[in-house]
Amino acid sequence: MDPTAQTLTRALTLRSVVLFGLAYMTPLIVLGTFGVVAGTTGGAVPTAYLLALGAMLFTAHSYGKMAAAHPVAGSAYTYVRKAIDSRVGFLVGWATLLDYFFLPMVIWLIGGAYLQAQFPGVPFWVWIIGFIALTTALNVRGIKTAERTNDLLMVFQVLVIGIFVVLSLRHVVHVGGAGALASATPFANHATNLAGVSAGAAIAAYSFLGFDAVTTLTEETIEPKRTIPRAILLTALFGGGIFIAVAYTTQLVHPGSTFDDPSSAAFEIAKTIGGDLFSSIFLAGLVVAQSASGISAQASTSRLLYAMGRDSVLPRRVFGWVHPRFRTPTLNILLTGAVGLVALRLDVATSTSFINFGAFTAFTFVNLSVIATFIRERRAGGSPRVLSFVIAPAIGTVVDLWLLIHLDTKAQTLGLIWLALGIAYLAYLTKGFRAPPPQMEFTEDVPVHEAA
Repeated sequence: MDPTAQTLTRALTLRSVVLFGLAYMTPLIVLGTFGVVAGTTGGAVPTAYLLALGAMLFTAHSYGKMAAAHPVAGSAYTYVRKAIDSRVGFLVGWATLLDYFFLPMVIWLIGGAYLQAQFPGVPFWVWIIGFIALTTALNVRGIKTAERTNDLLMVFQVLVIGIFVVLSLRHVVHVGGAGALASATPFANHATNLAGVSAGAAIAAYSFLGFDAVTTLTEETIEPKRTIPRAILLTALFGGGIFIAVAYTTQLVHPGSTFDDPSSAAFEIAKTIGGDLFSSIFLAGLVVAQSASGISAQASTSRLLYAMGRDSVLPRRVFGWVHPRFRTPTLNILLTGAVGLVALRLDVATSTSFINFGAFTAFTFVNLSVIATFIRERRAGGSPRVLSFVIAPAIGTVVDLWLLIHLDTKAQTLGLIWLALGIAYLAYLTKGFRAPPPQMEFTEDVPVHEAA
């Protein structure tokens, strides 16, 4: 049998996909980046997450519409190819690769940094290689193995978050009384302004990538036309709710934005509310969170590469290959792990700067894809709803562009360089843009107005 003709196995339920998305989002990341977001917003972290959630819900709505219409792997790359143009879809997929390739690297890099801070005698490279080896082995074994591991890691992560919130509330009551639990100060204070909150939301939106990631599991999900759209919205809502609640209680404990070290502000707060013992538990929770997120991120990256390989946009024999026993895109998983080794030469700030550009580019064009679908369906005699297919995605487009221009200059510069390389490769692939990129056959498409 031709291995490139093999398909992925449908085994995931709504619960599985939502948990996978939440693991990808890493709920504890709100604490890992708390000091940075607090400094950007002037001590209004929950406001930044509230703005980011509102923005992401519009985009999540668009992802749901497109996932129902095109229940195959590929996410934004597939949706834009199908709804707008194959060349534009390629460039969106190229921009998304920036996000997907570097996100696992950042996850492993942060996890390694936490562990090295606690165990300075152990070389940094040991932690990075250990993370990569663990997540790669689990993902190669199959999506169900990765899912079961993620379930266990998520339970522990949620437990740590719960303890953190309870200890925070106890600390606030002890210091200021029960009345201090209800305060508007975490949302706005004298240092809060629109520019700061917008910049903070641009950082916070990075935490919401889980709803995008679940679309890459479409071909391994049971009843994807029904399950994936629901999973997208639930992932965004549950994740956003956790982010806002944790940010609020943490900001109550530490009003303002001044920390000894913003990058490790969570440790400072954990020690304040729970002493040395809870600080150690919190460290364990952060490492577990990074492991769970690393599994999800690497799995999603390999599925995006699989879709592009099956399209022959990337070499099919490599990127479109499925392991005959494990039924996973094994070579893509190994490649993602190999790219992660670059983390040995980069820092968190440099790596993260690549990610947001690709994410907001993909988000913008998925919203535009829904509008393009509306136009095509209307011309074909369909009747898709204006609110769902025009107004909501238009709002999502504007907000995503607003967040994109509020990224720092370094992120924009690196993103544009990557995009220029993509245009050059596309020119080569299409013989000077005279031919469309290779197309993939869709066997499960339905008109969008019927799936709405």
